[in-house]
Amino acid sequence: MAVAYFVTGTDTEIGKTTIAAGLLHAARAVGLSTAAAKPVASGCEPTAEGLRNGDALALLGECSLPLVYDEVNPLAFAPAIAPHLAAREAGVELDVEALAGPVRQVLAKGADFSLVEGAGGWRVPLAGSASLSDLPIALGLPVILVVGVRLGCINHALLTAEAILRDGLTLAGWVANVVDPATSRLEENLATLGERLPAPCLGRVPRLADATPAAVAAFLKLSPLLRIAG
Repeated sequence: MAVAYFVTGTDTEIGKTTIAAGLLHAARAVGLSTAAAKPVASGCEPTAEGLRNGDALALLGECSLPLVYDEVNPLAFAPAIAPHLAAREAGVELDVEALAGPVRQVLAKGADFSLVEGAGGWRVPLAGSASLSDLPIALGLPVILVVGVRLGCINHALLTAEAILRDGLTLAGWVANVVDPATSRLEENLATLGERLPAPCLGRVPRLADATPAAVAAFLKLSPLLRIAG
């Protein structure tokens, strides 16, 4: 059975792509076909082929299906600012359907394991009153929450989990990504997250000198996602 999840985080720059690429690698390692989408990305670099985003390229590198870049990241903007601001400066209407249509095309390819990565946190604005959280709602995708473990992460994680559930979606699992290994009372913080987040922990990823998808995958558990989806 083909399964798909939306990947969000407690904030920006907390390792959503690192974890998503690790999950895709773990799926490939057990023989599953993979696909991914990052429908909107800012902070893209100009190339001969057009604007390219490092996170989207990392996801594309872990897709076993023959996707091209524009399928993974159809909306790319150069400024490293909030996507709705970058889109506004580019004269692009960043609404939910502009994102959902291309994602549906990727999901329709029928990979065994597909991930859709958001930008920033759960309530990143789109055009008008819409938020990026409206995308997984429109697609009906369960959510994987990447918790950037550092001071303040418990509050951010619990509020994000509450918002996901209030929006009527399933929190399928969460990953502790230790972005600050010097976090005071690290073990106690992780224990509190485990007690209070209403979903299985998919892994605890330490700060790695070389966070390749293969290295990250070694710390992740894919089986809860396959059981939930099945």
